Amino acid sequence: MIMLQNLFRTRPRERLGQPLYELAVRQARDPAFYTTLGVADRIDARFELYTLHVLLLVMRLRDEGERGADAAQALFDTYVSALDHALRELGVGDISVGKKMRKLGEAMYGRMTAYEPPLREGDAATLAAGLARNVFESDEPADGDALAAYALASRARLAAQDFASVTSSPDWAEIRS
Repeated sequence: MIMLQNLFRTRPRERLGQPLYELAVRQARDPAFYTTLGVADRIDARFELYTLHVLLLVMRLRDEGERGADAAQALFDTYVSALDHALRELGVGDISVGKKMRKLGEAMYGRMTAYEPPLREGDAATLAAGLARNVFESDEPADGDALAAYALASRARLAAQDFASVTSSPDWAEIRS
């Protein structure tokens, strides 16, 4: 009986990761990304915005030391789990989920690896080029300028918040063209 209770109980990490993930997703779904910045309303573009917002939160949380690293890992784990769940809801079969998850995981890791240094360094040009390529499917770095400005401003605003505020109501930047 105890084994079954342990199997179905919510773990502390899951309790922390889910609300953080929901905060990132809520912001990534802001209609202004699509209406003001011209992000295409497609599943791949939404994936790009989700990944960017999860990364912004992960980076900020990691700045808090061990408790932040735990929260960041919980958020990341929840995001990966949500991707798996989304694939299954889209009708991807069990046999194919592993391959598709590996591909999504590589894309997510690639984005995070590419975006983190320019976000940390405040390098708008490099960040804009990556966002233009991945979010807008454009070879014109200028196409990513407004989104890069938003991401850098969000990074600064999140950095100015204390841990409790970031985990309950992150202060995202205003979306401007």
